[in-house]
Amino acid sequence: MKKYLIGKLQSVLKVLARLTVKRYRPFIIGVTGSAGKTSTKSAIYYVLSSSFSVRMGQGNLNNELGLHLVILGDYKASGGTSFWLKVLLFGSCGLIWRKNYPKILILEYGADKPGDMDYLLDIAKPDLAVVTAVGDIPVHVEFYDGPEGVAREKGKLASSIGLGGNVVLNLDDHFVADMKDLTKSNVTTYGFLAGADLRISGFMNRSEDGKPLGISFKLETGDNFVPVKIDGSLGRAKAYSAAAAAAVGLIKGMNLVKISEALSQYHGEPGRCRLLNGVKNTNLIDDTYNSSPIAVISALEVLKDLPAHRKVAILGDMAELGQYTNHAHEEAGKLVVGAADVLVTVGGKGKFIADGARKHGHPLKNIYSFADAEEVAKNIKDIIEPKDLILIKGSQSMRMERIVMEIMSEPRQAKKLLVRQYGKWLKNLKD
Repeated sequence: MKKYLIGKLQSVLKVLARLTVKRYRPFIIGVTGSAGKTSTKSAIYYVLSSSFSVRMGQGNLNNELGLHLVILGDYKASGGTSFWLKVLLFGSCGLIWRKNYPKILILEYGADKPGDMDYLLDIAKPDLAVVTAVGDIPVHVEFYDGPEGVAREKGKLASSIGLGGNVVLNLDDHFVADMKDLTKSNVTTYGFLAGADLRISGFMNRSEDGKPLGISFKLETGDNFVPVKIDGSLGRAKAYSAAAAAAVGLIKGMNLVKISEALSQYHGEPGRCRLLNGVKNTNLIDDTYNSSPIAVISALEVLKDLPAHRKVAILGDMAELGQYTNHAHEEAGKLVVGAADVLVTVGGKGKFIADGARKHGHPLKNIYSFADAEEVAKNIKDIIEPKDLILIKGSQSMRMERIVMEIMSEPRQAKKLLVRQYGKWLKNLKD
């Protein structure tokens, strides 16, 4: 019965969303990829909102129900029966009259399994597409025939843009770069590689007196360049998001200086390599939103790059990797060597992370393994030391934010600073 009702709700929401798009004709920017979607969406918002009326989806509203919510209103997350009745009521009324509907919508197109993209494109076809990254072992790959299958599904967003439209592609990811052949639209590339239309150069993770501060880099296009400084977040992934946003800004007629000024206000989303103060005068890198092989590589690169008294990597299971599960976790452990002094694994697949680290020379005495995030939370204060730099990362299902809450210096600010501090997630935490 519940499945039937959800199906009916989807059908009604789909009709309302399509009619709303037809009624107000917003310029739609679609963002997809296996990593970096939400950060890129947020960066685009910061760039464009300085010059345009813009709405983006809050949080992870990128699926069969979430996409409708962004189109129908500025909803933060879904709720129960009364919430959906309100959405249906206001959505229907909005077809007759709505004040100040945004000129631009930034929509995140998630594609966890084959066919998802077709469904979302049938709701709202974008005018401009941005594809972030696929990676050699993408998240959700267990539902596909390999990374090539993921790329085919994500590539449908690029191919949906017709002649005269625009597609923005990450040149550094070969799966994404190849999507240029899927469209007859104008293609703009970004990345660190020479040849990118918008090139990132001079990148650095900034710190002062052992305290991480943020990132800085240059954005180059042709003979022009601007410096960019982003505080509060770390990693090359943030530079990628900023570059993609800058590409969109240029397409919409903005100049590089104004784009750089807008990006200075962009501090990243909670749980995405965000800097937090920790207990015992430690520094936390909160990367708990989700995890995948490409994201783990990026996070450990950040940890390796920064100076610190001692470095701790707290790594949880990566979900939905199918046949790649064991290998991907062992590779993560391998990357810990040279990046962290102490390894803490979380979850059943942590044994593979630990094995990978041990095989490549990480001292056994500096490896700790726990069944879940709650067990880590009970013990972590006995493991960490003053002035440690601590990375916390894992898939959503591992609820790694519970660990951050335990060791952040301002736990009363958790709702503001951490991911999943609402609705069902908090209920599950209490349960």
